[in-house]
Amino acid sequence: MSTLHLNWSSYSCFFSAEYSQSYLKKCYRSLHIADIDSKSYQNCYPFMYFLENGKLYYEQARNAPINIKPVLLFYGLVHFIKACLLTVDPDYPSSTSVLAHGVSSRKLKKQGYLFSQDEVKVQKNGLFTFMSEKLFHYNHLDGEKVKMGYLFQQIPELSDLIFAMDGNRTYLPVEYEYPLLSLPKEILSAYYMNEQQLQEYLQNSFDLSISKITRLKDQLQVELFEPLSNHKLVKWDKLKKIHCISTDKEPRPFLTELISHYILLYNLSMIARYEIEWWSELLKTMPNKDFPYIESFLAITTEKGPQLISELLLKNTI
Repeated sequence: MSTLHLNWSSYSCFFSAEYSQSYLKKCYRSLHIADIDSKSYQNCYPFMYFLENGKLYYEQARNAPINIKPVLLFYGLVHFIKACLLTVDPDYPSSTSVLAHGVSSRKLKKQGYLFSQDEVKVQKNGLFTFMSEKLFHYNHLDGEKVKMGYLFQQIPELSDLIFAMDGNRTYLPVEYEYPLLSLPKEILSAYYMNEQQLQEYLQNSFDLSISKITRLKDQLQVELFEPLSNHKLVKWDKLKKIHCISTDKEPRPFLTELISHYILLYNLSMIARYEIEWWSELLKTMPNKDFPYIESFLAITTEKGPQLISELLLKNTI
């Protein structure tokens, strides 16, 4: 069971119209748009209301039965994302095309269906597509497909469960204190690389400025020219309270953790609403590996979802 603890203190400052307007002004100033005063005043209350409603959904989800938890969490995350979008697009939503979910799931197969094998497809328009572009600078994702099992592997807190269930080590612990990033030497075998190839990969795939990589007894010491700002490379495991790195070397957009949370919650919320028979059977009989993955993920995302949103919002206060 998760030992995460949700702390809303980082959100407190946003529940002030004066502060939120000032915060949005700062965001819009960096966008170099006209009429900053008017836009920030116009958006400060929708911004606060999105955050307020998101918080309410998450608070209710913490005490809700698992049957309806995915629905509450998905809509809580949607409200939070809409607040974030107002910080980068003062005219959001400028059209109805950005209001759809932005992803679609296929019809469930009643016999032999496994959630971990289910697939979601990215649509041309909608919240997911718009969010991916505006918040994470991923373009042209329409038509991309991703399996739920792959998304589970992008959640660091699920690493031990995945290892216990499937024998796959999805994350390795790292130590980070600028300018040094210490990686376990096992990363070379996981990536099928030597030190030089690893340096080139990190520089090209994650835009890291690396001075050198030194091989020690059990570690690779990466000396950085600039602090890490790319959370696709190093993630924070909230359960173990450690930094970690994925053993998957493919730099796909779904490595971005918030994106994984969104798609998993979307699909689970659709199942909880429209596939009641399968969903109820899963919760009652726990017939396969799906239940422990889903139960653990829901416990984690209840606490970590707001943290990921808070990190996005607090970037603009620096």
